[in-house]
Amino acid sequence: MNNTIVDDALTAADRCDRCGAQAYVRVTLEGGAELFFCAHHNKAHEDKLKQVALRIQDETARLNA
Repeated sequence: MNNTIVDDALTAADRCDRCGAQAYVRVTLEGGAELFFCAHHNKAHEDKLKQVALRIQDETARLNA
């Protein structure tokens, strides 16, 4: 049995829940709900998100690629 978790890469269709810009961060909360954030809003809320998130998929490095 393989229990590896594979995240789907975020695409241009994934939009920030705060401003509608392209999302580069997916936050999974307890219960399975997901929030999406652009790099700006992720940085603005990063400390709080770390406190409540089960998982954070951060693809902001793609901005510098």
